[in-house]
This record gives sequence, C-alpha cells and structure tokens, in this order.
Amino acid sequence: MSMWLIFALLSAITAALVAIFGKIGLQGVDPNVATTIRAVIMALFMIAVIVVQGKWQLVGEALENRKALLYIGLSGIAGAASWLFYFIALKYGKVTQVAPIDKLSVVFSIILAMIILGETLNWMSGIGVVLITAGVLFIAFS
Repeated sequence: MSMWLIFALLSAITAALVAIFGKIGLQGVDPNVATTIRAVIMALFMIAVIVVQGKWQLVGEALENRKALLYIGLSGIAGAASWLFYFIALKYGKVTQVAPIDKLSVVFSIILAMIILGETLNWMSGIGVVLITAGVLFIAFS
C-alpha cells in the first residue's frame, strides 16, 4: 500500500474522531472557546512532533520563505475558520448531518484545484465528484 494512502486513511479516521470527541466535548462549552483550546493543544502537539523528529531548526527556514509563509499563514487562517465553523455546526447539529456536509470540502478542493492550480479532471473523476456530492446530500438530509 502506498504511503500517501496509508496517511490519507489515518487522516480520515482521526478526522472522524474530531467529530465524535468534539460533539461530546462541546456539551456546556462555547464553540469558540472549544476551538481555541483545540488549536492550542494542536500547536503544542505539533511542536512536540518536530522536536522529537529533530526538525525544530527547520522553522527558521520556513519563516524566511516569504511566499511559503504567506500561503501557510492563509492555510492556517482557513483551517482555523474551518474548525470554528465545524465546532459551531456540531454544537447545534447532529454529527450524522454535520460530518457529511463537511466532506463537501473534497468537492470544493477539487474544483478549486482545477481553477487555482490548473489540475485536470477526467470523466471518471468527474463522475466521482458528482457521486460524492449526491452521497453527502443523501446522508445529511435523509
């Protein structure tokens, strides 16, 4: 099995746990506060990861690369907004509805990759995008 597939599956499994743990944790907690606490924990965890990997010295390199820093920063803002909206949605909705709608990010990512990055889509992938969209809507609104 390819490394990208192993990590993609691990990403999907851990993302599923975000919804479950988040929904439980949001009981009696403001979604903005919960998102902030989650972000701090994530930052500390990631600092520990790069320290253990011996990559702390690479932070300076990344900070010197202005273009990379800009886009990493924008990615961070988008990610934080995504988490915030996700936790607010979980606070007021069911995981069985919120999680599928959140997966429309796959469809949006593909469309944006085509527009911004110039990536192409073959007809099989196009059918997949349509099926993902239909599946999300069937699951969330059934």
